Amino acid sequence: MRHDPPRTPQFYITAPQKCPYIKGKYERKLFTALYGRNTEQLNDDLSLQGFRRSQKVLYRPLCSDCSACLSIRVVVNEFEPSKSQRRVVSKNKLIVRIEKKAEATDEQFEIFKSYLNSRHLNGGMSNMDALEFSSMIEETNVQSRVFEYRTTHGEGIDRLLAVCLTDTNRDGLSMVYSFYNPTYQHLSLGKFMILDHISLAQQLKLDYLYLGYWIRRNNKMGYKADYGPAEVYHKDKWTRLTKDNLDTLNIDTGPNLPLIKKISPEIESIIQLPRFSTDPN
Repeated sequence: MRHDPPRTPQFYITAPQKCPYIKGKYERKLFTALYGRNTEQLNDDLSLQGFRRSQKVLYRPLCSDCSACLSIRVVVNEFEPSKSQRRVVSKNKLIVRIEKKAEATDEQFEIFKSYLNSRHLNGGMSNMDALEFSSMIEETNVQSRVFEYRTTHGEGIDRLLAVCLTDTNRDGLSMVYSFYNPTYQHLSLGKFMILDHISLAQQLKLDYLYLGYWIRRNNKMGYKADYGPAEVYHKDKWTRLTKDNLDTLNIDTGPNLPLIKKISPEIESIIQLPRFSTDPN
């Protein structure tokens, strides 16, 4: 007997945890499982409402006293690189992008561990083993692929420098997770992968590049606004990011209580979540 999960997504809320981005804050996440026959439709619909994918889960921040994390996307057809961004592309002109299935390799894992040890030693992913890394890459039921960035030598392709796990959504590309060999930090490989994905989205005639969550006052998250024009998901709509609205859009006080809008003709669900305390006790 075949059994499919219920068509209406079931939403859950995580317990409060210390926020990794803003000192003194506690975070909660709203999430739902990405299963069933309509996974790509659900992924598309909730991505348009500020959700992100992690393996077979879609999530977004749900903090009652903070709204600093905003989903951000680049409007790729209007993007014009700055002088410094053009320099990044120029110094990496011998790097090639290779598209692969969403399958993990030992070579990727070695670079991933080096990247975490260099950039995020005490982060939540620092203790991931090879099996967990494989799950991060391979547990997907949407259109996901891995892009490897390698050096070229003569007519051959040589060393792996960087990796990005990328989803293709209805209207754009979504950079799920990227990492690089810290030995080559001088090449600005993180910036280069974003610029290359913008170019790829343009080639594929897609409208946006989704970069995850942006926090203006956090060094590890604030850089995403450098790729513009960009839009952020604020108060249940996408809003163009400008110099004039920076202070009003990205704040660390006030509730972040989303309205889940229409999900699809088959799995429509409207949910207004109640207020709740983020007190960790």
